Amino acid sequence: MSGSEIAKAWAALEAHRQSWCARTIADLFAADPHRFDRFHVRLDDLLFDFSKHRLDDETLGLLIDLARAANVEARRAALFAGEPVNVTEHRPALHMALRNLSGAPMFAGGRDVMPDVLAELRKIFEFAEAVRNGEITAANGQRFTDIVNFGIGGSDLGPAMAGRALSPFIADHLSLHFVANVDGADFADTMRRIPVETTLFVVCSKTFTTIETMTNAETARKFVASRLGEAAVPDHFCAVSTQLDKIAAFGIKSDRVFGFWDWVGGRYSIWSAIGLSLAIGIGKDNFEEFLRGGEDIDKHFAAAPLERNIPVLMALLGVWYRNLWGYATHAVIPYDQRMARFSAYLQQLDMESNGKTATLDGARTGRATAPVIWGEPGTNGQHAFFQLLHQGTEIVPIDFLIAAEPTAADEKHHELLFANCLAQSQAFMLGRSIDEVAARLEAQKMSPEAIAALAPHRLFEGNRPSSTFLYQRLTPRALGRLIALYEHKVFVQGVIWNVNSYDQWGVELGKELAVKLTPIVADADLSTTGLDSSTAGLIEARRRLGVA
Repeated sequence: MSGSEIAKAWAALEAHRQSWCARTIADLFAADPHRFDRFHVRLDDLLFDFSKHRLDDETLGLLIDLARAANVEARRAALFAGEPVNVTEHRPALHMALRNLSGAPMFAGGRDVMPDVLAELRKIFEFAEAVRNGEITAANGQRFTDIVNFGIGGSDLGPAMAGRALSPFIADHLSLHFVANVDGADFADTMRRIPVETTLFVVCSKTFTTIETMTNAETARKFVASRLGEAAVPDHFCAVSTQLDKIAAFGIKSDRVFGFWDWVGGRYSIWSAIGLSLAIGIGKDNFEEFLRGGEDIDKHFAAAPLERNIPVLMALLGVWYRNLWGYATHAVIPYDQRMARFSAYLQQLDMESNGKTATLDGARTGRATAPVIWGEPGTNGQHAFFQLLHQGTEIVPIDFLIAAEPTAADEKHHELLFANCLAQSQAFMLGRSIDEVAARLEAQKMSPEAIAALAPHRLFEGNRPSSTFLYQRLTPRALGRLIALYEHKVFVQGVIWNVNSYDQWGVELGKELAVKLTPIVADADLSTTGLDSSTAGLIEARRRLGVA
């Protein structure tokens, strides 16, 4: 649609926003006892409750109008058709093909990618199952007990998050470990806990040049060679990469190399061979269920009308708060300790995708884009930052995630956990008025003077929005669904903000400068001339401390 139609849709929302000054979310529930029925969507056992938002039918209609003005439906079709939606790198973003278990044709550059995708998946499963059942062994002939994944960004955050989330499904004889930071402490602390004699290292770097990943991999190679002998190296490493010459020079066997394609972005790569460590841990059947969960959401996103489309609704609520209310952050609070890394995973997915100032045509955007994504598991967060969420000056929309029943955990604990999740979302919405506070203090026989002094500190304004995602259990399929929901939410928001959600040029500058600075940091004889005074001063200060 034309720019004038988009401008009209934004203007209508801005005018409508003014009507909310005197209304609260609690008022909406009081006026409509069936509000929940109208503002939730079910997909099998997954329920998305968006009733606790500053939203009515008119708001939703205007947000849908904005989505249509921004051509969300056409852009969604282009995404699934394999068109080069990553316009700066001239690539499709076809990660959905990685979880297309039906094998139905999906095209990139006019070529059906599914035969290659399914062939690589079979290869991954054959290797993963052989490691799990002991057909592939360590150099000493023993079964592997530990898997160490080397990666960074999406090649670490994805498998690390999923490995922890799905820990009850990992084979009893296996432990998964994830080393990402170039800080040597990450590798050293990991290896102090595990036996190198039965450890398999998975090196995840598409180019086999990623500085952090390859630094850790080279250190591990020396570690293995020094303790087990050079001949043991090929038995203890495998690679997820496309650079066969570099892999061979490293000493990795050709039948232990797994690839993926340039239409798979790092933060969307957990579904690919980047998930090899996870596939080894949870096994073929569970990894297929994980893929099937993502496929469930792809089908829903592609077919459901915008008004009942969960990723679209998630995206529109985010746009409503980011652009019309000016809320700069968004919290994701899973009430599941095993989901401790989920918020960190979403930080990269959301902020690396849509943290942009340039629109698709190269102009500077006139609107705020990605919010800051953050969070921690409940109930821990309740005793940390929830004070700010309840009574602070900043309003933070929240996503709560909770399973109806626990996975490999105590039922009584889970009942308390579930009650806390619902209580928090209810408290954020309802708050507690000054009159309610005063009445409670009066019931405690406080004097009017004491009540007047204390009541403002116990006031909860409420009217703080949240969504709740409820699902049966945290299974591989449930996790796959949750990840895919957020992936498509990010895409829809990128369309509305008219940015490229699939490049990440902002990651590059610091990496380039680090390559230039590393020799100067390492060699005290090299001059710092030409550097800014702060950088030069810090290097000189380090040298005076006797380093380098």
